[in-house]
Amino acid sequence: MSIFKRIGSIMRSNKELPAAPSRNPYEDSQVGDIVNVDLEQYVITGKVIYFDRGFAPHRFAYYLQNGRNISCLLVEKGRSYECFLCDFLEGSLSDPHDVPNRLDIDGDSEFQLDHQRTDLTRVEGNTDFRSGDDLMFWRYYGISRPDEYFFLQWQDSKFVAMRGEQTSAAQVKFMSSR
Repeated sequence: MSIFKRIGSIMRSNKELPAAPSRNPYEDSQVGDIVNVDLEQYVITGKVIYFDRGFAPHRFAYYLQNGRNISCLLVEKGRSYECFLCDFLEGSLSDPHDVPNRLDIDGDSEFQLDHQRTDLTRVEGNTDFRSGDDLMFWRYYGISRPDEYFFLQWQDSKFVAMRGEQTSAAQVKFMSSR
């Protein structure tokens, strides 16, 4: 083997491999991963991805389980990530057109409608929704407590209500199970 062939093969072997695409834990976490929110650990049991046709996802709902408790971590994508740790509430409404602009919950908390929109969903694991269907979403903020939020979702004659607080994205740590 000539010296030039050896130098050429050494140069080719020292080429850097292309870097693996970076993983965004707020968007790319999957069922089975672990998430730590405000120093409490949960297992992700379901994931709902919200998007508009032809656009990238803008909201992610992670169904979290800690023992027997099931909570929801809602992550909204904007210039930064807004995170909300929510508990599910029982209640009933029959028609999505009857959703009010102002809510009074148990006489101690009032909420004002912040915004409402319709999205498509893609789901993984155990959730309350189906993939590929339209979902109506309402977001309310607390009138007396601005860090408290109420979320209402409707898909195919089923309402899901959640009440929670905004938590700093820095307090949310995702750990992959792979």
